[in-house]
Amino acid sequence: MITTAIIMIVIIQFVIGLLFAFNVVSPSNQFLSQVYQSLNALLEPILRPIRRFMPDTGAIDFSPMVLIILLNIVTIILGNLAVGL
Repeated sequence: MITTAIIMIVIIQFVIGLLFAFNVVSPSNQFLSQVYQSLNALLEPILRPIRRFMPDTGAIDFSPMVLIILLNIVTIILGNLAVGL
């Protein structure tokens, strides 16, 4: 459940970031800005080590996608371990 919650937080952060990037929602919207900053504060300690190992791709940040893939792998491994017990 924890991995699913983290994946949902990453997706929400990504969607809000896209809304800001394409000016669908103004970054001066205080509510979404606070939500986005809070999600960044939660995810930054997890994403920072991933960003260190990834090459710089410019404006596109692939670290959330890598995090989602890693969390899915962890979920599969833990699920297989639970079935094996």
